[in-house]
Amino acid sequence: MGMVRVKQVVAIAWLIGVSAFIGLIIWSGPSAVGQAVVTVGWGLPLLVMVRVVTVAAAGAGWWLLFPAETRSRLRICVLLRFIREAINVLLMQVGGDLIGARLLTLRGVSGPLAAASVIVDVLIQAATQFLFAILGLIALVALEADEALVRIATVGLTAAAVMLVGFYLAQRPGGQRILRWSIGRLRSTRKWRVLGTTDAVYQNLAMIYSSRFRIVVSSLTHMTGWIIGVIEVLVVLSFMGHSVGIAQALVIESLMHAIRGAAFVIPGALGAQEGGLVLLCGEFGIAPEQAIALSLAKRAADLVVGVPSLLGWQVLEWESLTARLGGTVTSRSHEPPKEV
Repeated sequence: MGMVRVKQVVAIAWLIGVSAFIGLIIWSGPSAVGQAVVTVGWGLPLLVMVRVVTVAAAGAGWWLLFPAETRSRLRICVLLRFIREAINVLLMQVGGDLIGARLLTLRGVSGPLAAASVIVDVLIQAATQFLFAILGLIALVALEADEALVRIATVGLTAAAVMLVGFYLAQRPGGQRILRWSIGRLRSTRKWRVLGTTDAVYQNLAMIYSSRFRIVVSSLTHMTGWIIGVIEVLVVLSFMGHSVGIAQALVIESLMHAIRGAAFVIPGALGAQEGGLVLLCGEFGIAPEQAIALSLAKRAADLVVGVPSLLGWQVLEWESLTARLGGTVTSRSHEPPKEV
């Protein structure tokens, strides 16, 4: 029953997002939005290149969390990070992280370690995104932006800070009940049992957190990826004829991601991303149709990078399925013939 309600909430949120998305385009003028998108032109391939770099950096940050003796290959973590990102952005928020953990077990990493690594990686990603948004808020204040916008951003980041603290505490011994419930629900399905028991996951969480060096290096790598993402805004707006500075681009990119994070219930943050960009870009004199065109260019990059990643996910699932079927056939062929 709970799962049905969740699906209903997501469906309603998606309908609201679609309505907001369509409404913003009609309000801005479809022809004006289309013209703004056309002006991006060759900026889109550059945008895709930047996106590839940022996702790869996130994959490297995940890889750095593993102890050297249990670490999978870097290219495996990067590939699975692309799959995680594609599922989260194009299909379902957060679900990509769980699937990424399960796929990692197919590459020789133990289930509890894979699950623990993803939990820590998600926390680090959220924490560095929060710090990235703080930089954007500082830049917003330095640029003497509208006080109402600064207050809204401050309230939003305060709420995000509370959620971050709660997520971290859930990983400590006192929050074991939450993780035990989550993993218990997953283990009811056969393919998720590889993630192991709650106690095993907590042991691996403790092992990962025991190395401050790995945590710091991973965090710096994630933070680098967020900062590189500012180039996306600079590229798209420059092709539209807006020579915004790095500070303005930092505000737009960082607070846009904060808005996306707050709108996690809406698949793809549809409508929320567009509305947020209209608000943020308007602060710097960028027309609504150009702000929406920036959002559409970002969504185009989501598709260009995400669709091949989803196909890669299906290839890995097919390889896993054929391997299991092949193993079953082989084991049966070695069974002694039954007596008649």
